[in-house]
Amino acid sequence: MPAGHTVAVLVRDGVLPLELGLVHQLFGSARTADGAALYTVRTCAVTPGPVRTEADFVVQVDTGAELLARADTVVVPASHAFDETPHVLTPELAEALRRLRPGTRLASICTGAFVLAAAGLLDGLRATTHWKSAENFRRSFPRVHVDRDVLYTDNGDVLTSAGEAAGIDLCLHLIRRDHGAAVAADVARSTVVPPHRDGGQAQYLQAPVPPATPHGSTAPTRDWALRHLDRPLSLADLAEHAAMSTRSFTRRFRQEVGLSPHQWLLRQRVERARQLLERTDLPVDRVAAATGFTTTVSLRQHFSRTLGVSPSRYRHTFRGYRHTST
Repeated sequence: MPAGHTVAVLVRDGVLPLELGLVHQLFGSARTADGAALYTVRTCAVTPGPVRTEADFVVQVDTGAELLARADTVVVPASHAFDETPHVLTPELAEALRRLRPGTRLASICTGAFVLAAAGLLDGLRATTHWKSAENFRRSFPRVHVDRDVLYTDNGDVLTSAGEAAGIDLCLHLIRRDHGAAVAADVARSTVVPPHRDGGQAQYLQAPVPPATPHGSTAPTRDWALRHLDRPLSLADLAEHAAMSTRSFTRRFRQEVGLSPHQWLLRQRVERARQLLERTDLPVDRVAAATGFTTTVSLRQHFSRTLGVSPSRYRHTFRGYRHTST
């Protein structure tokens, strides 16, 4: 993706300050190896001028909805004052969204998904929002396939994320999709956030969880597994390391991570493969061996299923870009 990609943040009355700030911070931190900005981030509103935030201050927005007609990506943060009301899509906002060019990438943070859904932009697509609002979202927009358990959804040109912090996950995902895992990791490191969080919203729902015992957490086993991704780790191997039965380990793992051990391992193997493809010249068969896929066929299958491209194509796209800084 060429430098100069414009990200427009469409704010509305009652915007959440954290969500506005995180888009600017994360995309604004994405740089080439020689320090050039990869994105231009601009804030716009349907009507330029002071925009009230959910906090005790306003933000001055000098750019109007005309920015939407030339933006490459448009991000819609939440406004808790309006999102779950009949007034979420005003005639003025609907008219502003009609300025979008075909192919413009759209993303929402938290209940900003209500705006996209009310405009019909999520019909037939998989979407998420904050878990507290998911049932209302499902009732309000029956044409949208709601998944309240994930941190974000990616339908190609239309993406949604869960609560405020999940907006960070979504932005890093977009940066990773545009410019590779190494650039996203650089942005995450400079912002002091993890480049990728495991699991989904399920781990944040209020639910009775047994008190942790000295041997009751799967975290040490997850750390151990990350150090041994080159091995063909089985559920029995993981449970044995954690000194639990496979049933207890699987249950506790889902409580802590929001994924099954098998799903989590596949994600970690693919992520490690991305890093090796970007940062080393290892042949693909060596990458497969180093990440526990054992064969290039297995690596290609899982890599393509997860990212939509082959390992070789991924390396061709991202290895040359980062090579000068490694």
